[in-house]
Amino acid sequence: MITTVLAFVLTLGVLIVIHEYGHYRVAVACGVKVLRFSIGFGRVILRRQATPDSTEFVLCALPLGGYVKMLDEREGVVRPEELARSFNRKTLWQRTAIIAAGPLANLLLAVVLYAAAHWIGLDEPKAVMGPPVAASLAERAGMRAGDWVRAWSSDGVEWQDLRSMTDLRWEVTQAAMRGERLQLMVSDRAGHSQRRVVLGFDAMGGTEVDAKLMQRIGLGNPFSEPVLGEVKSGGAGALAGLRSGDRVRSIDGVEIVDASRVRELIRASGSGATPKTMQWRVERSGQVLELAVTSAVVKEGGERVGRIEVYPGQPPEMVLVRYGLVDGLSQAVSQTWQMSLLTVKMLGKMLTGNASLKNLSGPLTIADYAGQSVRLGLAYYLGFLAVVSVSLGVLNLLPLPVLDGGHLMYYLFEGVTGRPVSGPWLDRLQRGGVALLLMMMSLALYTDVAHFLGLQ
Repeated sequence: MITTVLAFVLTLGVLIVIHEYGHYRVAVACGVKVLRFSIGFGRVILRRQATPDSTEFVLCALPLGGYVKMLDEREGVVRPEELARSFNRKTLWQRTAIIAAGPLANLLLAVVLYAAAHWIGLDEPKAVMGPPVAASLAERAGMRAGDWVRAWSSDGVEWQDLRSMTDLRWEVTQAAMRGERLQLMVSDRAGHSQRRVVLGFDAMGGTEVDAKLMQRIGLGNPFSEPVLGEVKSGGAGALAGLRSGDRVRSIDGVEIVDASRVRELIRASGSGATPKTMQWRVERSGQVLELAVTSAVVKEGGERVGRIEVYPGQPPEMVLVRYGLVDGLSQAVSQTWQMSLLTVKMLGKMLTGNASLKNLSGPLTIADYAGQSVRLGLAYYLGFLAVVSVSLGVLNLLPLPVLDGGHLMYYLFEGVTGRPVSGPWLDRLQRGGVALLLMMMSLALYTDVAHFLGLQ
C-alpha cells in the first residue's frame, strides 16, 4: 500500500512539474513575467522566491495539478513599466507557443522515458501462445497452443519481427483499431514448421478496444508448461497425491497442452451442486500415474468454482528486449507517436459510442498500475510513466475551454477573425468547460470504484 501511494505521488509530481515547466520555460523565453509556479492547489506547504520581483515557486497541500500564473492585464493592474512583460501583450504566436509548451513537454518526456526503458531493457514474455479461446477469431484462423509468433505484416510482403508478447499485443491492438487484416508468421516452439496465419479484423464489423480485447480475439496468456508448481499441504490436490513437478497429461480424457486449460477444468469442476471428482493423468519421474482429484467448492464473484490448492503451470519463457542508443531513441519516438494516435482514436470512439466509457481511467487505476510497475522494476515504471505522460499531453490538447487545447482554439479563432474571443463568451465557455471536465472526472472515478469493487 505504501509503495502504491508513493509511486502515485511520484508519478503525479513528475508529470505536473514537467508540464508546468514547459509553460514556464517558454513564457520566460518570450519575455513574459511569471508570478507563480505552483505544484498542487490549496494551502502552501513550501515556498521559495529569490527576490520580491522574481517568480514565486510553491508546493501546495493538494498535489492533483499545478499552474503557472503569468502577469496579465485581464487578471489585475499592471504597472506601466511592466506592460511589455504582460502575457496578453504578446503576439499571437508567442501566446500559442506558451500554451502549447505544456502538452508538448509531456510528449517529449514520454520519448525520454520510453528511450530510457528501451536502453535498460525489459524482461517480457516470449510470443509463444497459450490455447486460443474456443470459437474465437484466433482459433478460426488456425492458431494453436505453443505457436511462436515470429513476425507480422499488413500486406504479406513486408514483414516486421516480433520480439515479445508485448509487441504482438500492440500490433493486434493497432490492427483491431484500424479494422485491417493482420498477417502473422508462426512456427512451433522450436522454430520449425513455419506457416502464415491471418487475423481478419476487416471482417469483424468493428472491434471495441478495451481490457478484454485479447480475450475476445482469442489470444490468451502466454504459453505455460502444464507442470504443477506449489502444492499446498492439506489441500485437495495434495490429498489426491499430486506433487510439485508433476506434468499433467490429461484430465477426464481431455489432452492438456497448456496450464491455462488445467485452471479452466479445475474451476469448472466446482460449478455443480456437489464437488466433482476428476480423473487426472500425470507424468512423474518418467512414470505415468492415474489420480482421482476431488475439488473443493468455493464462491468467487457470485459463482461456484473448484479449488484444489495447487498452482498449475510454469512461468512463461521470458526474453530480454533491449535496444541500442539510436534504435532505442527511434523506437521511443515511434512509440510516443503511436500511443498518441491510439489515445486520440480511443477518445474519438468513446465520443461516437464505438467504445465504452468504461475505458476511462481515474486516479485509483493510475495509482494501482504505478504501484505494480514499481514492484516490477525501474524499466517497467519508466514505461508506465511514459504512457501516462502521453495521455496527459494528448488530453490537455483537447479543445475544452479549461484545458490548454481550449486556449489554443481561442487563438485559432483570433488568428482567423483578427479579433480575440469576447469576455462574455470566454466566461460562458469556461463555465461549460469546467462542468464537462468535472463530469469526465466523476465518470473516471466511478469507473475506478466499480472496477475495484468487481461491479464491471
